[in-house]
Amino acid sequence: MSVRYRPRAMAAGALCLIAALALAVLCIGSGDYPMGFGRVVDALLGSGSPADEFIVRELRLPRAGVALLVGAALGLSGAVFQAVVRNPLGSPDLLGFTAGSGTGALFAVVVLGGGTGAVAFGAAAGGLTAGVLVYVLAWRRGVHGFRLILTGIGVTAILTGVNGYLLTRAKLAEASRALLWQTGSLDGRDWTDVMPLAVAMAVLVPAILIGCGPALRMLEMGDDAAAALGVRVERVRLTLLFGAIVLVSLAAAAAGPVSFVALTAPQLARRLTAAPGPNLLPSLCMGAVLLVGSDWIAQRAFADDPLPVGVVTGLLGGGYLVVMLAAQRRAGRI
Repeated sequence: MSVRYRPRAMAAGALCLIAALALAVLCIGSGDYPMGFGRVVDALLGSGSPADEFIVRELRLPRAGVALLVGAALGLSGAVFQAVVRNPLGSPDLLGFTAGSGTGALFAVVVLGGGTGAVAFGAAAGGLTAGVLVYVLAWRRGVHGFRLILTGIGVTAILTGVNGYLLTRAKLAEASRALLWQTGSLDGRDWTDVMPLAVAMAVLVPAILIGCGPALRMLEMGDDAAAALGVRVERVRLTLLFGAIVLVSLAAAAAGPVSFVALTAPQLARRLTAAPGPNLLPSLCMGAVLLVGSDWIAQRAFADDPLPVGVVTGLLGGGYLVVMLAAQRRAGRI
């Protein structure tokens, strides 16, 4: 199987990548010490003043890097989930993986009293555990998309109750810290938050795009058709789900469970490319645009008291979901 490149899809991905990088530069220039676009670029290239280079490279660039990587990871994983379950509502927000990351992080904060590293590890472990649990519960001579969604919704409900219980057991300081993390925030990020996700994406993104992308397109035609074309259906599906779950878990470990990016990025990418199929690369770039753009809105629109980025993505993504459902209803599909 070979990888097919569509000119419009590649152009859309390149456009989104450029937009994401431009928005990242704008975000770096925002804050208590505002900097213009040119000054930020000069500092990134090493031709700025020592003060500008310190602020850009050491204080603000890690936050922008986390935003780009987390958005890209969520966009790609959302496209994988929606293609595997063949449903536009298939996203880690609804399938239980985000709630699992929250449970792991809350356990690390409330029960273990751990620091930032323990919270990140707990979030990653919780997301992976939730993914395995959903997959095992949904398995019955294979994994059907509709059954996977229903199982994920049930697991999400259970984990939401567990999270609420953990919050009630926490001390005030722990509860405040955990609640901020659950909202999704990029505040205080440094290079230690960037590297694990960057390494994982360097391995998983090529594996998903090149190794499993062609097979994923065939899976969208149905399991029987894909098997007839030589695709090992369950092996490919398990590999894709595992890779997407790892990306979601590490993204949650880096920035908290940022909501709705994984849901909306693939849908917006599909409308931009006007092409069928999973649109993996455009979804990856669109996810980066959404998260970096939301972070810029959170910093500029609420300059006196910046909001966590998860609040902005929740407002934008929730509004998009309502519009999408209304359009589906008008079309008679629901």
